[in-house]
Amino acid sequence: MGGNETRGACAPSTARPAGRPPHSAQPLDGVPMAASWRHGHGSFCLLLLLLVAVDAAAAAVGAGAAGSFSHVQLSAESLLRAAGSSCPAPQEEQHGAATGTRMPVVHQHGPCSPLAGKREKAPSHAEILAADQRRVEYIHRRVSETTGRARPPKRGAAPAVYLQPGAPSTAATPASASPSYAKSAANLPASSGRALGTGNYVVTIGLGTPSERFTVVFDTGSDTTWVQCQPCVAYCYRQKEPLFRPAKSSTYANISCSSSYCDDLDVSGCDGGHCLYGVEYGDGSQTIGFYAQDTLKLAYDVIKEFRFGCGENNRGLFGRSAGLMGLGRGKTSLTVQAYGKYGGVFAYCLPATPSGTTGFLDLGPGAPAANARLTPMLTDNGPTFYYVALTGIKVGGHLLPIPESVFSGAGALVDSGTVITRLPPSAYEPLRSAFAGAMDALGYRKAPALSILDTCYDLTGQQGPSVALPAVSLVFRGGACLDVDASGILYVADASQACLAFAANDADDDVAIVGNTQQKTYGVLYDLARKVVGFAPGAC
Repeated sequence: MGGNETRGACAPSTARPAGRPPHSAQPLDGVPMAASWRHGHGSFCLLLLLLVAVDAAAAAVGAGAAGSFSHVQLSAESLLRAAGSSCPAPQEEQHGAATGTRMPVVHQHGPCSPLAGKREKAPSHAEILAADQRRVEYIHRRVSETTGRARPPKRGAAPAVYLQPGAPSTAATPASASPSYAKSAANLPASSGRALGTGNYVVTIGLGTPSERFTVVFDTGSDTTWVQCQPCVAYCYRQKEPLFRPAKSSTYANISCSSSYCDDLDVSGCDGGHCLYGVEYGDGSQTIGFYAQDTLKLAYDVIKEFRFGCGENNRGLFGRSAGLMGLGRGKTSLTVQAYGKYGGVFAYCLPATPSGTTGFLDLGPGAPAANARLTPMLTDNGPTFYYVALTGIKVGGHLLPIPESVFSGAGALVDSGTVITRLPPSAYEPLRSAFAGAMDALGYRKAPALSILDTCYDLTGQQGPSVALPAVSLVFRGGACLDVDASGILYVADASQACLAFAANDADDDVAIVGNTQQKTYGVLYDLARKVVGFAPGAC
């Protein structure tokens, strides 16, 4: 883990699935309700003595723990990410009736990534943060479109994907794509922009018969899974592994335009009777091709007739991954397609650093951890995304004076692909002020802003194996808390520029997003059946 943290800032989860009665009443801070009792003069004196003793013990503990309830410890190694160039032994894929299916998760630019190589150059911090901002703008636009809160597009926003149905043909696979498909693909925006490719985490899947291995980004903010396919009628970006070859798979088949599965797509077209799909991301990055089905292998599990996009016009900075696995709530997502097998349950844990312990993606009913703090999943707020109710923020163990209406007006969602957590300006300003005040009290020097991050510090020359940081906690409906791990409080460009890893949205009514930096080391649980999202501390 990135820090040796005492998690005392938040209460255990009191959230329950709908219909379950509470076991006991408990206020937000986890302090049991005071029992009603009577006392005389003698019992009052006894109570006073007990209070004095408790105060003395608390003071002693506080002194020994160096304020563990208000501060967390960030290891000095976390400030030197470049030093961690080796990869620990990766976790093996696992399968079992009790535990479900576990797949190793790594940062796509870390030394444990199958995409890593001596010649591979990771994007700069400025590129990562700029791409993250474009993703956030895309999410905000999608939320506005799907919830009826339409807003005017930003200047320079990418046009929507458009698929022009082609003339009838006898095309059966992308390998024999007709000229009409090439023409329809050419009508889409040609952009070399960047979207999902930076700051994300990858897993390895198998596809086809015989199975070929592909490393893909997994994304809770998308539904449709896709990989780049051979041949590319229009354009394919450079990936590490060979392209998927549908002509070599005995179980590959295109989906018919008349199939109800084609209707499940947000954007679809038709060519020669075969369904076309299109997905457009925030800056014009895109994937377009045939909507198809084939055998998907996840660890030791096999999912037959899995529907995915066989992409032949793919543009954008997706790193060198082969494509993307969609884990959203839509009909085309893996979560929904494999509901009969996994019950709509999955969880993941993102490691503290790219070179640290390998994370995991768990699929199936074995995913929930016993210590997960649960909050309701707000499925009525809109499709695809995992909406939750953020209700407050704590710094140093103290709840900030932010009206709950600030959070309820904007709404919030949890996203695996967004790097930096976004907050309404009326919530971000108190967080920044409280955090800056606590950092000033600790004597840290300020550093220049970094892209969208405006509260930065120079931590060079710090003595000891770790540095103290003010604790930061996110509070959710039902009392669930995410006590941010020390590795997730700061975005560290280097030791001389470590920035508060939160940013403000443009407006208070833009949806808040809990990003993957704040999710580090937590087992983040998604359960469609029980309609809950959970946070289990110390999972990896």
